[in-house]
Order: sequence, then C-alpha cells, then structure tokens
Amino acid sequence: MLGWLSENIATVIVAVLLAAAVAAVIAVMVRDKRQGKSSCGCNCSACAMRGECHKK
Repeated sequence: MLGWLSENIATVIVAVLLAAAVAAVIAVMVRDKRQGKSSCGCNCSACAMRGECHKK
C-alpha cells in the first residue's frame, strides 16, 4: 500500500485538490440558493423561464 501511494502521490494530490474545489463550488451554490440568490444573468425579458425564477 505504501509503495502504491508513493508511486501515485501526484495523482492523489491532484484528485484531492479537485474534489476540494468541487465541494467548495457546491457549498457556495447551496449557500446562495438558501439566501435566495439567483445564478441567472437577470435578462428576464428574454428568458424562457421569466416568470418562474424570481417569484416573491
């Protein structure tokens, strides 16, 4: 096990960093969703979902 880890340490580090970045993006998206923020560009007049995403 230790031999495999030492041979693939670069791949393991990259995979861990990538997983951390994905987790951070998901956490930000969840936080923004809970705060009621939208991810759209706010050009609602041209949007097919114009009546759905900004309900209040």
